[in-house]
Amino acid sequence: MRLLFLGDMVGKTGRTAVWEQLPGLISDFKLDFVIVNGENAAGGFGITEEIFRETIAAGADVVTTGNHVWDQRDALAFAPREERFLRPSNFPKGTPGRGSGVYIARSGARVLVANIMGRVFMHPELDDPFQAGERELAACPLGEQADAVIIDFHAEATSEKMCFAHFVDGRASLVVGTHTHQPTGDHQILNGGTGYISDAGMCGDYDSSLGMDKEEPLNRFLSKVPKGRFEAATGPATLCGVGVDISDRTGLTERIAPFRRGPRLEETAPSFWL
Repeated sequence: MRLLFLGDMVGKTGRTAVWEQLPGLISDFKLDFVIVNGENAAGGFGITEEIFRETIAAGADVVTTGNHVWDQRDALAFAPREERFLRPSNFPKGTPGRGSGVYIARSGARVLVANIMGRVFMHPELDDPFQAGERELAACPLGEQADAVIIDFHAEATSEKMCFAHFVDGRASLVVGTHTHQPTGDHQILNGGTGYISDAGMCGDYDSSLGMDKEEPLNRFLSKVPKGRFEAATGPATLCGVGVDISDRTGLTERIAPFRRGPRLEETAPSFWL
């Protein structure tokens, strides 16, 4: 199975780039499954139902989120009825929506996608992400109820992301870190066969501060006095993510490589897709 994971869409420029390019990527690379993190798609803060639907229409199979999932109140209304929209599974019991789901890839494979959020430097009141991952894997084990298991681990600390990946190594196909908006170069296959990258990066304008217009963040570092709101940068977007080939036999990662397309960053695509 061939899968593309795209990091956090940030603002109009990020989501538009995904909508415009994703259909061609699916066709050109013969992608079986696509996951997009959409938690910053609405002006950099949250996501609306219209944006979610446009992302699915462009070819995404699942849209994951993170700590900004409820920044747009619209999400509270549509999350319960949209099976392809995920919020972190370790949110408190009774939170609207779902934290995981099983979906059918274009290849026919059953794909468990789970969205889990870290606690270090973020929200320590959340349920233990490690135990949340254990529950997801126990309910839908790789090789039994699922042919592939993909986990979006939305977290700040790379140590927490790495330790979580080692915790599920051999039991998940792929663990992708999101949230920091900066693509990392540590894509690898762990000893047990799980693919891993600390952060997929973002789909947005990299002439920015994490996708935001850089003037106000810079002002706050220099003066500590806010002059205005953070606004999503509006320049040309770069798509960032990770591509993997997952074994149809074992459900584990066979090949992994970063994907980047657009200005500012060096463009790259998995060589095994070309």
